[in-house]
Amino acid sequence: MKTAVIVFPGSNCDRDLAVALEAVTGTAPAMVWHGDAALPDDIALVAVPGGFSYGDYLRSGAIAARSPVMRAVVERANDGLPVLGVCNGFQVLTETGLLPGALMRNDGLNFVCRDVALKVEGASRFTGGYEPGERITVPVAHHDGNYFAGADTLDRVEGEGQVAFRYAERVNGSARDIAGIVNARGNVLGMMPHPERRIEAAHGGTDGRRLFEGLLATVGA
Repeated sequence: MKTAVIVFPGSNCDRDLAVALEAVTGTAPAMVWHGDAALPDDIALVAVPGGFSYGDYLRSGAIAARSPVMRAVVERANDGLPVLGVCNGFQVLTETGLLPGALMRNDGLNFVCRDVALKVEGASRFTGGYEPGERITVPVAHHDGNYFAGADTLDRVEGEGQVAFRYAERVNGSARDIAGIVNARGNVLGMMPHPERRIEAAHGGTDGRRLFEGLLATVGA
């Protein structure tokens, strides 16, 4: 499976995502610079990494969402290409409008960096490696991970099964403990925890690897 990872000024998890994708697919992803106007034609997945794109100036993910490459990502996502956004990538996807809601400052106004327990929620191509309701452990590292949306949007997201992961413990004040959501079509996932940091035993577990393995099984090798 051929994949691509977007690289912004300030990305610091792009290589982590690249390592995870190569470990699972057997093929190194294309690293696509933020100033590029197009994505490779033959990719089956594009990943938007964590970090501090453009230094998190203005608002986390806001400038990156308006970069040339993200116009191509939005277009391909609207055509059905699977898109994974992790941490800052989740912020970018909400800023583009591919996902509803916004990521605000953590309720304690502190950077949170630790392992957290997650509950796997709705079935999607991104959660096929897990059992519904399963609890997994994945690291987080963010200052602006407090998911917010209006009550009507939250009701719709929950009612339509768009919640992919919930925190099983209090982490950052996210509305209804939401840690990750998919779009209505199910081909775009944004999540604050870092599955790419939990793909081998040396990381302390492989719960994150199963996300990539399950995704590989749904989009093909």
